Amino acid sequence: MLLAAASLRYFKFMFELSRRHFVAGALLSVAAAAMLVSARQSPSSQQPAAQSSERLQLKGKPASVTVAQPGAIPVLHATVVKSYPHDPHAFTQGLEFFGGYLYESTGRQRQSTLRKVVLETGKVAQSVRLPDESFGEGLTIFHGKIYQLTWLDKTGFIYDLRTFRTLGKFSYNTEGWGLTHDDSSLILSDGTNRLQYIDPNSFQVTRTLEVFAGPEAVTNLNELEFIHGEIWANIWHSNRIARIDPKSGLVTAWIDLTAIAEPETREQEDVLNGIAWDPAKQRLFVTGKNWSKVFEIVVK
Repeated sequence: MLLAAASLRYFKFMFELSRRHFVAGALLSVAAAAMLVSARQSPSSQQPAAQSSERLQLKGKPASVTVAQPGAIPVLHATVVKSYPHDPHAFTQGLEFFGGYLYESTGRQRQSTLRKVVLETGKVAQSVRLPDESFGEGLTIFHGKIYQLTWLDKTGFIYDLRTFRTLGKFSYNTEGWGLTHDDSSLILSDGTNRLQYIDPNSFQVTRTLEVFAGPEAVTNLNELEFIHGEIWANIWHSNRIARIDPKSGLVTAWIDLTAIAEPETREQEDVLNGIAWDPAKQRLFVTGKNWSKVFEIVVK
């Protein structure tokens, strides 16, 4: 009897030991498999460039990967003073205020336009369509002429400010995103962290300014406006505006417009894009692609 009892205890001990080893081994296997799956899905893992590029494709433009975080740079906010109607089907790529009207460039192939818009009503007072193959981008008004970029054509259009008659074209060596001027040069963004200063007569690049927030390059620079000696830039797919020192290229402040942008963002590409400054009345306007409103704001 004693021998039988001892044998039974021995077999129970061996069974329990085997069971625990089996469970531990199974858990280790599951953990190893989970780590392998995580590594394959990690952004740092190597993947074919074509697949990575395909995943980064959004509507319109390919996404870039680096947008500097605010860090120690001041983050300012805005208060809405007033809102005005805006065409909810206008894919806004450029915006400028001049002579009491908003001038707007809209994008997308077969939909791109140049418009003169009544601020108070949102009604289009004057417009011209771009060629079907062109994708309208940034615009600026300089010395009585309107300059409008296209995205991939490397070609811009020059219009008479009053009649919208096409006066000519100009070429540039990169993509066209945003456009402004500093009273002497056109300033062009191309979705990188570089801004090109362009002579308005020869259309040659006279200077290239690289934009940084601290040590980090600020990419996706989009629609531009020159305000009080600074370059203000929308950051594509961001609710922030960068205020840029035109001498150093450093971001001096961020303007966070999340509270304004989020209610207007219904689709992936309905992003903040459009800055216009009224120097006579010191008014600042912002809007976005397919937004239903233009907002007059005060930054604080």
